[in-house]
Amino acid sequence: MRFRDELRDFIRFVLRPRFTPRLPGRRAANGWWEDWFPGVSVGRLIKWACFLWAVNIVFLGPIAVTAAGAGGATHRLDINNIPWLQALLWAPVVEELVFRYGLRRIAQAWWLVPAAVGAMLMGPKWSAILLVTGIFTVCWLPYLMNAPYTRRSLAWRHRLTYRRFFPWVFHLASLAFAAVHLYNFNLHQTPLWLMPLLVLPQWLTGLVLGWLRVKRGIGASMLLHAIFNGGPLLVVWLVLRYLPDMAV
Repeated sequence: MRFRDELRDFIRFVLRPRFTPRLPGRRAANGWWEDWFPGVSVGRLIKWACFLWAVNIVFLGPIAVTAAGAGGATHRLDINNIPWLQALLWAPVVEELVFRYGLRRIAQAWWLVPAAVGAMLMGPKWSAILLVTGIFTVCWLPYLMNAPYTRRSLAWRHRLTYRRFFPWVFHLASLAFAAVHLYNFNLHQTPLWLMPLLVLPQWLTGLVLGWLRVKRGIGASMLLHAIFNGGPLLVVWLVLRYLPDMAV
């Protein structure tokens, strides 16, 4: 499947979110394995990251910068103290568990999402790391042990109900993902109506990550999330290292 074919599929999905059809290469024979290890190439994920970077730089980023200037909001990021591990590892894992894992694993969402939210609120501390490790253990161990109860799912009537409301769930998850990133700003006296403009890049990113999670798997969305975060941080590091005057 070419990238432009995937892009068309993404646009159709955003207009009408649904579970099927899967993208080529994503099989249903072993749902758990395919969910975590979907087999999509890193090169294809880099293309999606480049697409997001381009749209954000050319279109959504300038809107966010203008809104921040108009409302007096400033970014919390200290370019001299970049949280590399938090951006490249912690955020991709925890935020995908919070906002997107349950999109296809609704039977586990009732316990997993609250636990992941708790880890997200605690931040990358040892207690939160242990909590996330426990989440992974509960998700993985029964499958690795071939426990029969892991094949249970929601009753059919509940699955039909969820499918009916899935478009709302998908878009609300994308909006919530964007809203959480308001924490990246010191908002000061920014009017409420300007706040959504500050996180337009994260909103689009959330849509792409949600589509990828549904069509490929949670492993693919975590990896794309890490690649997307890493690009701008790499640029900042290069500027600090080779063009420090520009950073000032």
